[in-house]
Amino acid sequence: MGGMEQKSRVVRPRNGMNQHKRSIICISAVILLLAAVVIMSSVSLSAKNKSYIAQEKELKAQIAEEEKRTEEIDELEEYVETDEYIEQVAKDKLGLVHENEILFRAN
Repeated sequence: MGGMEQKSRVVRPRNGMNQHKRSIICISAVILLLAAVVIMSSVSLSAKNKSYIAQEKELKAQIAEEEKRTEEIDELEEYVETDEYIEQVAKDKLGLVHENEILFRAN
């Protein structure tokens, strides 16, 4: 055997390379799935946020209307306590008039 040298060859099993590719594919699939879930959640949250913003605007408008109504009620309450209101009610509901006042009625 003197002059011939044998070359030693390292044979790598192909299963190891296939296993490595499968692992990369599985990890990539999991990452893509997680990215899809995050994107779907983001879209859902964005839609809810828009809905809440619209609801907030509507509620603010309702608050403004109620504040205006409260102001009108307060003004009416002040008017009801005046002599002018009392005279108006006495004329309209009771038919009372001042001493020197002439009342004309339509037939």
